This record gives sequence, structure tokens and C-alpha cells, in this order.
Amino acid sequence: VQLQASGGGLVQTGGSLRLSCVASGSAGSINGMGWYRQAPGNQRELAAGISRGGSTRYADSVKGRFTISRDNGKNTVWLQMNNLKPEDTAVYYCYAGGEGWNVWGQGTQVTVSS
Repeated sequence: VQLQASGGGLVQTGGSLRLSCVASGSAGSINGMGWYRQAPGNQRELAAGISRGGSTRYADSVKGRFTISRDNGKNTVWLQMNNLKPEDTAVYYCYAGGEGWNVWGQGTQVTVSS
């Protein structure tokens, strides 16, 4: 499985961005998909994840502002990020996982200016 992420950029506080991630290869074996993020000097942390069945989970810091969605037929996951804050600035990494494996996409930079 390979992942191609897109959608990062520079936005002002309060703005919105939408990240996309498309899986190719043996995408039918994917269960969980989602996004981790890593800010400079910090550990990578889960931002949001979604199962094949649509169950979602979010970091407490993004609840109510971020929405993750997924189209299994298109092997695509999106992260809609609203009301962005400077502390959301990070490199966002798409991930996908199945039974005993996971893969990462290339990171996409999200920068929120104050």
C-alpha cells in the first residue's frame, strides 16, 4: 500500500484546510486510516483516525474543530480542519493499517499564523 497526501498549506488563525490521502496498492486490506501530526520538538501524535466501518477518534485538542471522513470505494481519507490555531502547526502524516502492518504517507506541512 502506498499513500499520497495533499492539502497542507499556510492559513491564518481561524481559517480552514482540508487534507486528503489516497491509498493505492492492496488498499482492500486497509482497516484503519487517519492522520498523525508532529510539531517541531514534539513527538508524533494522533490527530484523528477512522476505521473501515466509520468509527472515529480524535485528539482532545482537535475535537469539535476537525472532522475525519473516509470513502472506502475511493480508498481516500480526508481531514477537514476548521478554526485552526497556531498550535495546530505541524507536519501531518497520513497513515493506513491492517492486520499487523501500517504504512505512512509523506508529510504535509500545515502552518497556522497568528
